Amino acid sequence: MIKARVTVTLKNGVLDPQGKAIEGALATLGFDGVGHVRQGKVFDLELDGADKAKAEEDLKAMCEKLLANTVIENYTISIA
Repeated sequence: MIKARVTVTLKNGVLDPQGKAIEGALATLGFDGVGHVRQGKVFDLELDGADKAKAEEDLKAMCEKLLANTVIENYTISIA
């Protein structure tokens, strides 16, 4: 069993209204000095097998086809 984490974030230059809303809410709650908040998403996956190279190849395909919109998002893969 291989455990992996995929982190998807917006590319630089892409507007992030949710990040701006979080930034404003943090200021309202008294957390001063927080700026340039960007939101993203995290996927934790378990894959059958023990071949990490194959798992990484499969994870990249998953990101390209479903988990990330590669036009506006970047992704990173971490395999444990």
